[in-house]
Amino acid sequence: MSTPERLERIREHEGWLERWRHDSQSCACPMTFSIYLPPQAEAGPVPAVYWLSGLTCSDDNFRVKAGAQRYAAELGLALLIPDTSPRGDEVPDDPGYDLGQAAGFYVEAIRAPWATHYHMHDYVAFELPLLAETLFPLQPGRRAICGHSMGGHGALVLALRHPGRYSSVSAFAPICHPSASPWGEKAFTAYLGADRRMWRPWDATSLIEDGATPLPMRIEQGTADEFLGEQLHPDDLAAACAARGIPLDLRLRPGYDHSYHFIASFIGEHLAWHAGHLQG
Repeated sequence: MSTPERLERIREHEGWLERWRHDSQSCACPMTFSIYLPPQAEAGPVPAVYWLSGLTCSDDNFRVKAGAQRYAAELGLALLIPDTSPRGDEVPDDPGYDLGQAAGFYVEAIRAPWATHYHMHDYVAFELPLLAETLFPLQPGRRAICGHSMGGHGALVLALRHPGRYSSVSAFAPICHPSASPWGEKAFTAYLGADRRMWRPWDATSLIEDGATPLPMRIEQGTADEFLGEQLHPDDLAAACAARGIPLDLRLRPGYDHSYHFIASFIGEHLAWHAGHLQG
């Protein structure tokens, strides 16, 4: 496959939901992504919100379960939804749900056997925007980023590592301190090695502690989330921000869990918040 291939085109809310496959240089394999183009894109380029999904997910979960296209159509935002990892028969995998395919953790793997394909950070930060802003009516450089769980971790890290690349970042139940999370410890050891100093550039809490340039940040967290105490650690990120005097809009939502019911309840607010920053 030498040129990107459109796999699907569905009419939604007067816009179009499309799915594409292309050969990725970053991940050294074919990659799939989805994009929603709102009706305003027919008149000219629009800003884009990137969505990063969590463990076990592909590009399909968010576009089917979150109900985000309705709000994107109202706000004139494109939604760009990459897969969560490289995939294929030649791509290394692991029997666990929290490592390997569907668990790329949005890092740059440096250890075998992962180092050949697991480069989701560069794919999302550089390769996919270049491709998308060439193929679709998107305003170059006008991007926000959002994600859930592992994808919330990815969104925070991407935004903090690349000042000025995104106008704003938000996350639903993100893994805020993966170096202190069993999910993060497993993935970072596999992809990056046992030296915890190598983990700090891939950990939002550590990035804030180490002086990362802040940007508008919003986190939505359900108080009934089954992973809150062991895996997510939003209080660690809040403490790191407070120590540097960095504003963090952390919203605790009573009774909400870790599921797409939670995301669907507040995704409209997040997209409106991003739209405000993209217009600023």
